[in-house]
Amino acid sequence: MITVIGGGLAGCEAAWQIARLGERVRLFEMRPVCNTAAHKSDKLAEIVCSNSFKSDQPYNASWLLKEELRRLGSVLIQVADSVRVPAGSALAVDRDRFAARVTEVISGEPGIELVREEVREIPKDGIVVVASGPLTSPSLSESIREFCGAEHLYFYDAISPIVDADSIDSSKVYRASRYGKGSDDYINCPMDRGEYDAFYDALISAESVAIHEFEEAKYFESCLPVEELARRGRDTLRFGPMRPVGLDDPSTGRRPHAVVQLRQEDQMQSSYNIVGFQNHLKFSEQKRVFRMIPGLEGAEFLRLGQIHRNTYINAPQTLLPTMAARRDPRIFFAGQLAGTEGYIENVASGLVAGINSVRSLRNQEPLLMPAETAIGALCRYVATPQKHFAPMNINFGLLPPLDTPRRTPKEEKHRLICERALNATEQYCQC
Repeated sequence: MITVIGGGLAGCEAAWQIARLGERVRLFEMRPVCNTAAHKSDKLAEIVCSNSFKSDQPYNASWLLKEELRRLGSVLIQVADSVRVPAGSALAVDRDRFAARVTEVISGEPGIELVREEVREIPKDGIVVVASGPLTSPSLSESIREFCGAEHLYFYDAISPIVDADSIDSSKVYRASRYGKGSDDYINCPMDRGEYDAFYDALISAESVAIHEFEEAKYFESCLPVEELARRGRDTLRFGPMRPVGLDDPSTGRRPHAVVQLRQEDQMQSSYNIVGFQNHLKFSEQKRVFRMIPGLEGAEFLRLGQIHRNTYINAPQTLLPTMAARRDPRIFFAGQLAGTEGYIENVASGLVAGINSVRSLRNQEPLLMPAETAIGALCRYVATPQKHFAPMNINFGLLPPLDTPRRTPKEEKHRLICERALNATEQYCQC
């Protein structure tokens, strides 16, 4: 029997892989016995931030990681593909159906025993996969800290508001995907210069939720609160989440000064999230400021932005690239707790930890995907000593470079890197 702690994306993937390989697994999820500040249900693999699994456009890094996971039989990616909603070239999911389907699959697997209770410390015996996530309970967090022999690192993560589709003023918005990719899947709220300047001034002067005095704000760079990003300069948002390029307004035939995009949240098209607008403003301030966005003047918010503290271990000091702990190879870590940032990255580390926990039980050599693969590169990243470690999304910079002519176009290099990675993955699948 292998123990998996945490019913998030990484934990569910790990448990599934263990059962798929014929071993029994006990999966612990503390909700609903112990809830968190971010989760709203007792479902497994509940997504609390964006509903996007990022780009599914061939030959980019996110697509490559998903494609490797598909070929390796990832159950979480299979579920995501089955409940996808329109999002241009991105793989976005109906978050409620995603969580419900994962819960159904995991609960219905005979080899998995789902236990709804809090694990307060790392078990002293047996093989364990710790995938308790960034919102690990205080007692287990202390046990992990003692096991690792070092203080946790942390950063703050924020989530975007969701609005009721019926409250969007359709006369002021238009549907389009950037550069025409996809099927006009996004609702776009255009701003002229005056509207943008007024919105910007209101945003940077809005009152935020106070952070405790003893805590230092450390935000993940690719998930900065929108107000923090705005403080970097008046036009920062126009080159970030509000960039208007590729989104010409059909009513004018011109590019707006800025655009706020809304992405579909569910298959019924009943709700949309404000893309890139994760924040930690007070709820009353969010309503006041975000209703300045054209088309959202009467918006009804189904969820407002929030901020929560995300915890992760100093993985390079703690882990091998097999996701096993250096000091005790019967213990594996996976998910954001282990420093793999992002939904698909967490699924990948869960898959590796699950497979290697079985190999450890059977005294077999661990799985170590080639460095040329996205999964192999990601696992090596979290295990590589570095001066300032922080969770990382998959990107081509983690993979070994190709020996190509100097003037080879970037798109061609990425295609060749992806083909090399998928060939290596196929060779592993045939082993």
